[in-house]
Amino acid sequence: MLSIGKETSIKSKISVRISLFLRQNRDMNRYFCHVAYHGARYHGWQKQKNAHTLQAVLEKALSNMLRADIEITGSGRTDKGVHAFEQVFHFDCSGNIDCEKVLYRLNAHLPVDISANKLYKVNKNAHARFDAKKRSYIYRINRVKNPFEQGLSYYFHRPLLVERMNEASDLLIGQHDFESFSKVHTDVNNFVCEIFTSHWQLKDELLTYHVTANRFLRGMVRTIVGTLLLVGEDKVNLKSFEEIIESKDRRSAGRAVPAQGLYLSEVQYPESIINL
Repeated sequence: MLSIGKETSIKSKISVRISLFLRQNRDMNRYFCHVAYHGARYHGWQKQKNAHTLQAVLEKALSNMLRADIEITGSGRTDKGVHAFEQVFHFDCSGNIDCEKVLYRLNAHLPVDISANKLYKVNKNAHARFDAKKRSYIYRINRVKNPFEQGLSYYFHRPLLVERMNEASDLLIGQHDFESFSKVHTDVNNFVCEIFTSHWQLKDELLTYHVTANRFLRGMVRTIVGTLLLVGEDKVNLKSFEEIIESKDRRSAGRAVPAQGLYLSEVQYPESIINL
């Protein structure tokens, strides 16, 4: 058994450590950062052992620059080869930072295929993932072979009924169970998402799919696009497309199209999270 003196000493050390932790936590501020990236060289967003990932590169750059162990939390994960016009993450650091100067210095530390575009202070309980209200993706399909689009879009030359693809896209709008379009063995509580916008746009030789939802499942957008291409090729009619949604069976949907055409394009948050 411990003597009274030793027991008092241990309690005192614990009390000091708790006080130090609380003081440090009180001094921590939270920041949101918006980044864009070309995803070709990365094994996705999430940090992994023995893999080159976006999260790892950004954490290393911030840690070196701020001289602290910085961990970041993204609005969501993008898969290997997927790009982003706008990904958002949060991080904590002690004291106040000059956002303009840090943003400039961060870009100097980052490789050419990642750019930091916005940095601002938010409320301490703001969360890049859980506070996101809407997320938007686009998928770019090139209708003619274009060497300047290599790695930036999916080349698909076969004839397509774009008007019918838009009719099918309309069927996705609303709250549905999207298990048919999700990767299997995914660690989620449910497959219900609410899609707000879903449509195709053809401009010259570039066909672009736009979709906005409250959340997305793993592989969801790429599988939706692959299935809508079957509609465009007249291999799946509108009734069958509805049945694919209702089946909640991944085997009933089309293949997932390649990653290089997919872009995370926007993440929307309530204005109340910003610390003015």
